Amino acid sequence: MHALPPLPYAYDALEPYVDEPTMRLHHLKHHQAYIDKLNATLEKYPELAEKSTGELLRNLDSVPEAIRTAVRNHGGGHWNHSFFWKILTPASPNQGLALAGGQGSTLGDKGRTLIENFFGSVEEFQKQFKDAALGRFGSGWVWLVKKSNDQITIISTANQDVPFNEGGEPLLGLDVWEHAYYLKYQNRRADYVDAFFKIINWEQVGQLLTAKD
Repeated sequence: MHALPPLPYAYDALEPYVDEPTMRLHHLKHHQAYIDKLNATLEKYPELAEKSTGELLRNLDSVPEAIRTAVRNHGGGHWNHSFFWKILTPASPNQGLALAGGQGSTLGDKGRTLIENFFGSVEEFQKQFKDAALGRFGSGWVWLVKKSNDQITIISTANQDVPFNEGGEPLLGLDVWEHAYYLKYQNRRADYVDAFFKIINWEQVGQLLTAKD
């Protein structure tokens, strides 16, 4: 049985960038719903229920066709959200400025160098990431991923599709489903993306960036 992972911070810890009501709704209702539906889907397949969502989603072809779409959707929702919570962190006063070159950056010199090598500058990375987030039609995610050739790039996935099935291991991800921001930002997705840059756990991203170096 899959279970809802606890958040690594309080529901109000991301204020004012993500409000407490949104976090409670997002975590306790939306994420929980994906888990409940995944568990219901796997109820008659105990051998599959013992596998992690990563194992299931990386081997979708081995999942019975009758439940494959449900595993892709609900398992993807569970995996994506579990990843998402880990790359958020309460904002520090200078966090947004730090990534752009100020003092106290938590990305680290090695991670920053990799970002600059592939995007030219941290500011250009932020621009391209935001453009991808605003360009995602409907519901989905935007990811910074590392490909098998160690190239770092930005991709966008529809619905709850997982990034590693699109050819990249995730380093950073942003949920652009409306449930992630509509209570506070309504239709202002651009403002939500700007706020996201203030609460990224760059230490976590930096560890993923340099994990295989």
